[in-house]
Amino acid sequence: MKTSAWVLYRAGADGLALDAPGRLRLEEISLPELGEEDVLAEPLCGSWEANMTHALERSPVDIVAARGEDRIVLGNSGLLRVLRTGPAVTGLREGDVCFLASCGKADRRGYVEQVHAYDSPGTMGMLAKRTVVPARVLAPLPPGTRHDLRRWAACARYWTAWSNWRLAYGTWRLEALEDEVPYVLGWGGGVSLAQCELARLKDGARAAMAASSPGRLALLESKGIHAIDRSAFRDLQYDEERFHTDTTYREAYRAAEQRFLSIVDQFTQGQGASIVIDNIGTPVHRASLKALARGGVLTTCGWKHGMTMKYYRAIACIKRQQYIHTHAANPREVDSIVAFQERHGWLPEVGTVTPWEHIGELSTAYATGKVDGYFPVFEVNAA
Repeated sequence: MKTSAWVLYRAGADGLALDAPGRLRLEEISLPELGEEDVLAEPLCGSWEANMTHALERSPVDIVAARGEDRIVLGNSGLLRVLRTGPAVTGLREGDVCFLASCGKADRRGYVEQVHAYDSPGTMGMLAKRTVVPARVLAPLPPGTRHDLRRWAACARYWTAWSNWRLAYGTWRLEALEDEVPYVLGWGGGVSLAQCELARLKDGARAAMAASSPGRLALLESKGIHAIDRSAFRDLQYDEERFHTDTTYREAYRAAEQRFLSIVDQFTQGQGASIVIDNIGTPVHRASLKALARGGVLTTCGWKHGMTMKYYRAIACIKRQQYIHTHAANPREVDSIVAFQERHGWLPEVGTVTPWEHIGELSTAYATGKVDGYFPVFEVNAA
């Protein structure tokens, strides 16, 4: 069977220079044979994720080459409709609409080691009109859901947020006073937004998040999250080498950092942030540490700009500060997460949906920061 798909080639195999960013090509591909535990499905709508942009940027690695393949089909978040099942598949039938749970390979506890349709070899994702996936990566949509399918399509980051918040909040609660309410500060995109919202809904936290566009600032406020205007400290982009060699840069950075810390101090009533969600990385890591309260938790489930962090262990020990790192969500968590989402409406806000034929343009817009909202959704087949 053949189908249409947006494919990404291994570096150099697409005619571009080895160090050039990749690009998606719309081509016809052959689907693999349906195995006993596989499902033939048609993707309905998917969400453009940061790991897809990492793949196109070939950063931190050329993911296609790392998989040992010449080209791959990305897309690890979205909804699919079951068309046919292998003879050993149970619990799924033709017509079922399912989430792509994206766990390509897991450890013995069920936590994700490789992501389906990203770094897991031999897997296909949402960027195809038809796809063959293992039945184990599908989770049925709640029957009779009251929520729009497009909102459900962008839920992968919400599941990641749930798993990270569960561990970060649980860690903080171990040392907090019984009646203490946490101050939560978020850096980043959709996952941080989901986590700040969850902190309020589930655990009564006071949450704040930094953003720069008027639309995003308004969205935060509408969800009861204190919006911090990033434009008040635009120079908060830490670069250690420049900090030590460029006087002008150092002075501008220090001024921006002081403005940021003053805002945090005002928001937390001088206590500092109980939990800092930092999914940005190096540019804001120094400021995040300074904003963190005694007994506070710095938590992350990804990175956007810079993976290498530096901190002073002695200070962290004296302040009893903890560092939490998680990746994706455990499939065992999914039923609880989805039930909470259906009940509380803890779902992404989705704007304009990108048509199938314009997905290549969406990939460029996301990489250059020209996408409105936190959750860009694309359509593959009509729901």
